Amino acid sequence: MRTLLATTRDRFLLALQYQDYRNLWIATTFSASAAWALIIARGLLAFELTDGSLWVGIVTFAAMVPRIFSTPIAGFLADRFDRQNLLRWIFALNMANNILLGVLAANGLVGPWTLTFLALANGTLRAAQMTTATALIPNLVPKEHLMNGIALNQATQQGARMVGALAIVPLLGFVSIESAFWLCSSFYFLGFLQVSRVATRSSGVINKSQSFLANLFEGFAYVYKRPIIMSMVLLVLAHCALTMSYESILPAISKDKLAAGNVGASYLLAGVGGGALFASVFLAGVRSESVMGKLFLIFAFSSGLGPVLLAFSDSPTLSVAATVVMGVNQAGFMTISHTIIQSLTEDHVRGRVAGVYSVHVGGSMAVTNMANAAFADVFSASAVLVVGGLIFVAVVAVSLGSGSLRRLYFPNPEPAAAVGASTAD
Repeated sequence: MRTLLATTRDRFLLALQYQDYRNLWIATTFSASAAWALIIARGLLAFELTDGSLWVGIVTFAAMVPRIFSTPIAGFLADRFDRQNLLRWIFALNMANNILLGVLAANGLVGPWTLTFLALANGTLRAAQMTTATALIPNLVPKEHLMNGIALNQATQQGARMVGALAIVPLLGFVSIESAFWLCSSFYFLGFLQVSRVATRSSGVINKSQSFLANLFEGFAYVYKRPIIMSMVLLVLAHCALTMSYESILPAISKDKLAAGNVGASYLLAGVGGGALFASVFLAGVRSESVMGKLFLIFAFSSGLGPVLLAFSDSPTLSVAATVVMGVNQAGFMTISHTIIQSLTEDHVRGRVAGVYSVHVGGSMAVTNMANAAFADVFSASAVLVVGGLIFVAVVAVSLGSGSLRRLYFPNPEPAAAVGASTAD
């Protein structure tokens, strides 16, 4: 038993041996759980207030669209100022935002526009937090453990879908939607306490001879001048737009297709989180670049099939099983793509590159979540899932013609020594 535990620790949990990384990891778990719980609670409240999916899409759009305009600034700040101190401010402000939402909701003072404005503020802070944490992680673990650190961080980001969704199920079922906002406020408070314990101080390098705008947009220049990174970012953009922009139609799927009421949306998102958690932890133990490349291609193709399975499922059990499959493939794809981009990026511009990555990811999800909600009202949620999934399968097939991406899917054989050291991978 001790041998099994030691093997698990040394293979899958390496980054957690570092105290500062562990503190950030716990803080991220709390904040990500709050973020995903808010996606559900705000969506359900918008659905109840307006009796349609369009406002659910608008509110979800407001929570995600800040990644287009706020992450370049957040990346600049993460390279300009101390990253740990910046995170503390972000957690504190998000806690205050959710306390305000809870007070207004408890007193019946929340309308669609108020909900949208507060979602916009939460999304802005959430985007800044993710960008800053992404830039900080490589400073908390040795380079040889970077894949493990990123995978475990993705495990919290993705697995929090399950934690956050299940945490509010009793509140949605037996108390009220408004009570979920108070729970999210407490999650942000606990995250603030944990991030305050991070002792590592780090920042990037800002060229003082350049203007503010030149420094701000250096991340875009860095990404677009490097074909491999640019190809990765564009592929991730397509993946997020076509297979991961379903949050705004979960209430419709739950109520109209499954007749599962408010809690059904939580169970569906929890299924995604459970699958994502499994995939992220599994990838934390992968060390071979060759294996990682092949898994990346497999996850890419399979990510397009998960939404199709959900669309054709006709029972709550099958639907949750389909979301587990979606979580496995989507988290696997995102974890590997994130690792590849971070491993190719130099530290002095890491914050701004993380901002560029977030612009493409969050921007695509924000726009398509709102579009999908509108299409779901006209056609059906199932049709939206099928079309998006099949289009992404076609995109992956076309990507095989890209030399840059083919080198990532099928990297050159590793040296004999490395292969010998990685036979268990």
